[in-house]
Amino acid sequence: MTASPAHSPLKAGHSGHSGRGGGPDLTTGPIGKTLIAFAIPVLGSNILQSLNGSANAVWVSHVLGEAALTATSNANQILFLMLGTVFGVSMAANILIGQAIGAGDESQAKRVIGSSTFFFLVLSFSVGVLGFSLTPHILSAMGTPPDARADAIAYLRVIFAAMPFMYFFSYVMMAQRGAGDSRTPFYFSLMAVALDITLNPLLIMGVGPFPKLGIAGSAASTLISQTLTLAVMVGHLYKTRSILVIRPSEWRLLIPDFRIIKSLVAKGLPMGFQMILMSLSAVTMMSFVNRYGVHTSAAYGAATQLWTYVQMPAMALGAAVSSMAAQNVGAGKTERVERVALSGAFYALVLTGVPVLVIYLADPWVLRAFLPATSPSLPIAVHINSFVLWGFILWGVAMVFTGIVRATGAVWPPLLSMIISLWGVRVPLAAFLEPRLGADAIWISFPMGSVAALILGGGYYLWGDWRKQRMLHITPSADAPDTGLGLPMMDESEAITDAEELSLGVPSAPRRSGS
Repeated sequence: MTASPAHSPLKAGHSGHSGRGGGPDLTTGPIGKTLIAFAIPVLGSNILQSLNGSANAVWVSHVLGEAALTATSNANQILFLMLGTVFGVSMAANILIGQAIGAGDESQAKRVIGSSTFFFLVLSFSVGVLGFSLTPHILSAMGTPPDARADAIAYLRVIFAAMPFMYFFSYVMMAQRGAGDSRTPFYFSLMAVALDITLNPLLIMGVGPFPKLGIAGSAASTLISQTLTLAVMVGHLYKTRSILVIRPSEWRLLIPDFRIIKSLVAKGLPMGFQMILMSLSAVTMMSFVNRYGVHTSAAYGAATQLWTYVQMPAMALGAAVSSMAAQNVGAGKTERVERVALSGAFYALVLTGVPVLVIYLADPWVLRAFLPATSPSLPIAVHINSFVLWGFILWGVAMVFTGIVRATGAVWPPLLSMIISLWGVRVPLAAFLEPRLGADAIWISFPMGSVAALILGGGYYLWGDWRKQRMLHITPSADAPDTGLGLPMMDESEAITDAEELSLGVPSAPRRSGS
């Protein structure tokens, strides 16, 4: 085990105490306990978001019918695709912030926050405007059933209007996790979901003073809840003097630092492209499913509601190990990063396997939350689950390895793994077997893609060169020995002088001799 860096302005000095980053120091303390403590609020946020989606699906299906549920299933695939376009930027910012805080470099963290905020705002509004204008063409391209098309357009256009607020909400949450704080994002997720669930039926059915908007009401509730919660969250960060906010004396930080922008783009786009590939794969699979009619599409939509809960523990662990690894990369602690990976893989195996077993035992009753007991879609959904669910256990372990690797800045190998598992295995396998097996070919392809993802992701974790990668050149704030992940000192051409830091209105970070 390497020596810990000395205390810095960003660290409390021991596990569980809050530092300037806003959360506990993730570079010290017991691995398992720290990982679970960080992951639980992330998992809670994921559960809340999924409960929100499930509640919306229940209201839409039971009030508006199966065609409306099919419309939202199709539209949500597009939503996830658009979210993928900015996921990479927010994840890259998360890692940069984590590495800077792990190294004790507050001025670098502030520069990352200023540049990424500017870049993120421009990108998110661009995506929202573009998506709004192209909604009908996108839905046509994915073969949305005609009886669901009008509802899908109405729903998706309101979602695109909400998208800039949804994007920035997601970005601020990711930035807080990069700073080591996973609890505050959970509390604001709770607020957003509570508002959305409350407003959803009121706006769909037009209860009391609320207008009757039908399926557009479900999307409008998302727009209102995300916007209000974002405003309150940003106000809270200013009130608590979070490192993540840019104050009037620091407005010059919003002028993009192109070295940081270059890193956000170079590292963020491959990570974002992973999400886009996943979403495009989901859209492609949805187009396969749509060929079998509304009942199969509705069954698939109901089954995917359950799949979100199965995937949530692995997603939470992936985010947790990435944030923990990023801070430890910044601090130069190689052995601790390796231990985080092993602990995360174990918990992913257990925490993904349990909900899979529960759903297998509880089908078909659990599916009745999304489909009426007499629906012809119900037995189809049970059949789908029998093929697909077990593969998510393997996918969960692969997510942990991906989270560790990307925390160092090694973003291309996980992208290649994603391309092969989705577009080299899942989609081609479904297309190849469909003439022989019909819809079962689609369901079989899901776990086979997960097998490929685990083999490729685990193989690169074991034998790849990710340990030598880095996002930016950040110097740990103490004389910790070089362990292979310790980031090298910035050379003179990259260093920012004390005078430049003063001109930016941020305090100088502690420096080592020669930096």
